[in-house]
Amino acid sequence: MTFTLWFIIIGFVFIFMALSSTVLKRLPLTSSLIYLAIGLLLGPVGLGFINIDPIEQAELLERVTEIVLLISLFTGGLKLRTPLLQRRWRLPVRLAVGCMIITIALVAFTGVFALGLPLGAAILLGAILAPTDPVLASDVQVSNAYDSDKLKFSLTGEAGLNDGSATPFVLLGLGLLHLHELGDFGWQWLAVDVVWSVISGIGIGAVFGTLFGRLVIYLRREHQHALGLDDFLGLGLITLSYGVATIIHGYGFLAVFAAGLALRRIERQFSGDKEVSNLTALTEQDKEEIAVDPAKGPVYMVESVLGFNEQLERIGEVCVVFLLGGMLAPAYFSWNIFWFIPLLFLVIRPISVIVGLTGLPTTTSWTQRGLMGWFGIRGVGSIYYLTYAITHGLPLELARPIVSLVLMVVSVSVVVHGISVTPLMNLYDRHKRHSSVQTLEKEKA
Repeated sequence: MTFTLWFIIIGFVFIFMALSSTVLKRLPLTSSLIYLAIGLLLGPVGLGFINIDPIEQAELLERVTEIVLLISLFTGGLKLRTPLLQRRWRLPVRLAVGCMIITIALVAFTGVFALGLPLGAAILLGAILAPTDPVLASDVQVSNAYDSDKLKFSLTGEAGLNDGSATPFVLLGLGLLHLHELGDFGWQWLAVDVVWSVISGIGIGAVFGTLFGRLVIYLRREHQHALGLDDFLGLGLITLSYGVATIIHGYGFLAVFAAGLALRRIERQFSGDKEVSNLTALTEQDKEEIAVDPAKGPVYMVESVLGFNEQLERIGEVCVVFLLGGMLAPAYFSWNIFWFIPLLFLVIRPISVIVGLTGLPTTTSWTQRGLMGWFGIRGVGSIYYLTYAITHGLPLELARPIVSLVLMVVSVSVVVHGISVTPLMNLYDRHKRHSSVQTLEKEKA
């Protein structure tokens, strides 16, 4: 396909989404489902205008999904205003670590005994499919930094954390396939890939987010400098945190998420717990005055960065899901292993949530835990880890069945979660309001 035709197709997709956005909000489906349908129409199962082979073009897909994930993880960090040391974080941490490890173990068990994969490939498959997606799961995440809903907060935190926490297991799988150095008895994997990479990644992001957040606020408040161009602050923190963390062998995904959390934490320290609203409806004349205000300036800075990154995230979502439609060639449809998909969504994910949260002192209801078990959305993160494994030497005889499984899982996730998210979340919101009314009535009685 010519470069000019790409321009025409991309332009059509963007204009279609702009014109149909209001209609889509009324329908029980997500925009990702529409992007996938357009990709399928133009892909190898449709008109054949695009045909993307995830094995042959793995390096390009790895970079595209990497960039989209970085933007989404930073955006997710900016949405979470709760300090990391508060007890509220125990739930997303358990989801992102404990539940993820259980998922990897159950997928690996299935891979070895039902799919006939070697242990390394089975663990690799588990690590690819374990993370919930920060890009496609935006409809079940917090809507803003002041959203206190426990379900949405937990799913947002889980998606932000487990794209980094899955990386050690991807490397473990590659190591068992002799494609990554694990060290004698796995000591190098444990010391470097688990301990050092996690701690250094989070540390780099926290330091840069705190340092540059404080610097910008100081320059604005004391000297009326560094005004405007908050978009560049966000992009700079993403690229700097990721680059430095990667150089020192830390996990860049965790660094970027931590940078977003740190920038939001600095805003909270200066602005307090009180919500500051109406910052989006400002004239150009008011923006400079608000930016240097001691109370509202930090909120304005972070919300400006967040708004820009949310727009980038939507563009990235369009690109990746559209490309996913172009990857769904008949050669990668293996109906004889389709049974694995309901097993993952209806058995493995719910079990991992139930077992992973057992013993956790929390006030989450069974409704909330049930929705956590269902909304294990797979998407951009799985495609990234898949292409990462391919570019790091995954043998072709293993790559083909794993590619087939991952593409089918992600595609089905886009469809079933995309159709169910609106009615289920609306039902959940009604149930929550009803419970609140009953609680108030009991208190009055």
